Amino acid sequence: MDKSIEFYTKLLGLEVLSKQEIPQNNAEIVLLRDPEGKGATLELTFYRSQKNFIQPDYENRLFDHLAFEVKFMERTIAEMQREGVTVTDEPFKLNPTSSLIAFVEDPDGTLIELIEKK
Repeated sequence: MDKSIEFYTKLLGLEVLSKQEIPQNNAEIVLLRDPEGKGATLELTFYRSQKNFIQPDYENRLFDHLAFEVKFMERTIAEMQREGVTVTDEPFKLNPTSSLIAFVEDPDGTLIELIEKK
């Protein structure tokens, strides 16, 4: 949980809204959101009794990815690389007029799309 909180706060600029223990599930829930409150609230759940978490290969995923808008793609990617984040797709455009996008993985291997809109 600490690695995920650090990833989403330090590298994507979200802030922790709340932390809550869920004793019935032996779990902890953390809610995060961007400081301006423009986007959705992200809920991270940590089940303490879960022994293994294996992210399926891309072809076998039912859930594909999350997307976040970033202001400065190059700066964001450079900082993530310094922090050892896996960059699966370097910044690119689907066509000359589209937004710049890139893909990284969070600490649990969840695919994250970064979008820089101009």
